[in-house]
Amino acid sequence: MNTRISVETLLSELEAFGIANDAAQSERGSRMLNITRDTGELLAVLIQARGARRLLEIGTSNGYSTLWLARAAQALQGTVVTVEQAGDKFAMAQANFVRAQLAGVIEQKLGDAGDVLRAAQDGAWDFIFLDSARSQYQAWWPQLDRVLAPGGVLVIDNATSHYEEMAAFLDGIRLDTRYTTCLVPVGKGEFIAVKARN
Repeated sequence: MNTRISVETLLSELEAFGIANDAAQSERGSRMLNITRDTGELLAVLIQARGARRLLEIGTSNGYSTLWLARAAQALQGTVVTVEQAGDKFAMAQANFVRAQLAGVIEQKLGDAGDVLRAAQDGAWDFIFLDSARSQYQAWWPQLDRVLAPGGVLVIDNATSHYEEMAAFLDGIRLDTRYTTCLVPVGKGEFIAVKARN
């Protein structure tokens, strides 16, 4: 039964579900791999500080992180586009967005993030949260850079927990003089890059 509930109640429910589910599942595809609560709080603060109204999330899972993004965006009359490749997780997230009464703030896309990025206009998003297939990040970079608006914020999850997998990618952004970057020891490590305004 998909009874509508407050976002905060649903966040707590999904947080507990994700922890229990991932402890019981050994196969990566069956795990939720959600962000931590303090990561959600950090994302919300960054969205508010930037005044970001056009948000992109790559890697929806069951929608836990999306709810953090959407609640922050809603306060600014903004919207979130979230991309997921797994059909079962897409459906699970869809039901959660309806329960949270945030379906109107969130546009879900089922498919390949590379295709979504290539189809987007230059500077389409003020804020991008990347929590997906880390092996693809380097290939996506030209498009990520193109679709991030001047002054936009890019946040990459798992920047300490899986640093080795992304080291070349993260170091490349650090060396790009158009970006101001930092690595924040919150959750699984959040790499934050802010694009120059001009």
